[in-house]
Amino acid sequence: MSHHFFIGHESDSEKSTGVTVILAPDGAVGGVSVRGAAPGTRETDLMRPMNTVKKANAVVLCGGSAYGLEACCGVMDYLREIGKGYQAGAHIVPIVAGAVLFDLDYKKFAYPDKEMGYRAAKNATAGNSSSGSIGAGTGATIGKILGPDASSKGGLGISTITLANGAEVTAIIAVNAIGDVYNEKGDMIAGVACPGKTSIDLLLEGSTCDLEGQNTTIGCILTNATLDKEQTNKLADIAHDGLALSIKPVHTTFDGDTLFALASGEVECDFLPLSAACVEAVRKAVIQAIQ
Repeated sequence: MSHHFFIGHESDSEKSTGVTVILAPDGAVGGVSVRGAAPGTRETDLMRPMNTVKKANAVVLCGGSAYGLEACCGVMDYLREIGKGYQAGAHIVPIVAGAVLFDLDYKKFAYPDKEMGYRAAKNATAGNSSSGSIGAGTGATIGKILGPDASSKGGLGISTITLANGAEVTAIIAVNAIGDVYNEKGDMIAGVACPGKTSIDLLLEGSTCDLEGQNTTIGCILTNATLDKEQTNKLADIAHDGLALSIKPVHTTFDGDTLFALASGEVECDFLPLSAACVEAVRKAVIQAIQ
């Protein structure tokens, strides 16, 4: 994983929520792709190709539904303290993007607040590959087509793929999908607790549940490759293919699936192999999140 990026987590295991912070203190070219229909996000418009600011200083993955976006303010405070951000006139404005998932019903009502965001940023380290029920994955669940009682535990996964030329792609994914998780052979390995049935089976048979806004898979792609803003946005878009290979159904009206991308610009790399590696890294990160 590039030394340009730092990852930190804060978790409230008792109330089952948390936050994961990815820092690029000196800035990394940012991109985003929102495919789910029920997103909760911050600064996604700023990350799009046609807009002025090209580099972001952090991506924050939050539990707590829309309440959890408060954690981004703590990350902003930390970056301002260390003097990192966009120079706007006489002042520094840290560029902090974020997305949330819904975990309010898992144990107790709680969300990662400003202080949790600050601590996660301050404690962020290079090469942090921690995964499981931590950070944004603390209260994550999957396979909720029959409601929370028939769901399985989700979590946060991380996977890195290194190309022959030294380019790297790391996927950090918090998996809180309405759908089930599948392996590379196409076998369901976790999800709805209904013997002999998958969520797709149940949907085709007419099962339905009111789960609006109660799901969402969010994440961030990190690469040391040299990309412009258009390519970084395209990488974030292509990354969703990794979700589609490992989660079914995905990108539903009840999910707010959002993936960011950050490129540090250390290695020249053709975009095609990089994008192929990105999809595979996302797929593997999803599986790791539930294992």
